[in-house]
Amino acid sequence: MAPFTFELVSPERVLFSGSVEAVVLPAVEGDMTVLAGHAPMMTALKTGFLVVTDNPGNGKRILIRGGFADINQNGLTVLAERALPAEELTTDVLDHEILQAEMAYDATNDPAAKHVAEATIAQLREAKEALSF
Repeated sequence: MAPFTFELVSPERVLFSGSVEAVVLPAVEGDMTVLAGHAPMMTALKTGFLVVTDNPGNGKRILIRGGFADINQNGLTVLAERALPAEELTTDVLDHEILQAEMAYDATNDPAAKHVAEATIAQLREAKEALSF
């Protein structure tokens, strides 16, 4: 596979910037894999694991909570609302993220916002189970 440029940015920091072989995105339409030469597009991201493969057979998982992905001729840029590398995730961190999502659910009467918060809670619980805590 041919490498391409990938950058992952959150409000707190740049989590990744460099050449990669593939990136799996948790897009709102469903998970998608970006490879070199991907058609240009923008997509919204949901809560889930983004997987970066910079060396064949070596994937790095990063939990993201929303954001956008921009795929263009220069590569892929992800602007995440929140991003945490898997090695930084603990039971306490995930419990705090779940609590924040539950508070967002309780704080609104808007059906669309409740649906988003409910999906986020479910995805965070799945992430917690996936990491075998």
